[in-house]
Amino acid sequence: MPTQSPDPAILVWGLAFASPGGGRVTGVVAAPAAPGRYAGIVTLHGLPGTAADAMLYQGYAFAARGAVVVSIDAPRARRGGGLAFTPQDSSDQVQLIIDLRRAVDLLSARLDVDSTRIGYSGGSYGGAMGALFVGVEQRLKAAALFVPDGGLVAHFTNSSGTAIGNLASRPADQQARWLEAMVPIEPIRFIGEKRGSELLLQNGQVDVLVSLEDAEALHQAVPEPKTVRWYAAGHGLTAQAYSERTEWLAERLRLTR
Repeated sequence: MPTQSPDPAILVWGLAFASPGGGRVTGVVAAPAAPGRYAGIVTLHGLPGTAADAMLYQGYAFAARGAVVVSIDAPRARRGGGLAFTPQDSSDQVQLIIDLRRAVDLLSARLDVDSTRIGYSGGSYGGAMGALFVGVEQRLKAAALFVPDGGLVAHFTNSSGTAIGNLASRPADQQARWLEAMVPIEPIRFIGEKRGSELLLQNGQVDVLVSLEDAEALHQAVPEPKTVRWYAAGHGLTAQAYSERTEWLAERLRLTR
């Protein structure tokens, strides 16, 4: 049954499906109420965050423009916890990418979705994980990654490889085990494998959470076709960035509104 919607032209449902990694994926689906054949978009939240957050700050806008949107909770969001800084984080990241691919399966199976027009939008953690997702999921036509860096390793180490932030407070042996588990699945290592899909990358020039160096490293790793846009803003970017992201995906996915 549909749940309460912020717009009478949009239908909203709670989502749950079995994860190949165990447990059930939870999330939200939003779709135009009018019959039709629409583009599909998968969205992912930041960290911390939830599927409901991602739907609120980006998903509903896409649904209003004429897309069926699926927003899922990452494994750690389903547990209600943050990073463990143990190899569990590696297992969670692998499971997340599999769950995102299942979300594409879900969209592709819907009669109201044109499976040749499926995209992705994710910010911060969702942007970084999007770099990995786009590298392994070849069914995406376009993806918008906003305020991404190269992944969790880039986020918690500096250019010399020294731990920073919350990782720095962990014992040296724990840091080493975490890095050993996480480096092989760092998103920046996979983004070069993307095939065909267009990417939009948006970053802020005064972002205190994603350094210019980390953002530029990711940008350089992304093969064409890509669009890179910088803003005189912090991690939250600007209303202009939000509008440009919506219009960019609307054009690539041929949204109907």
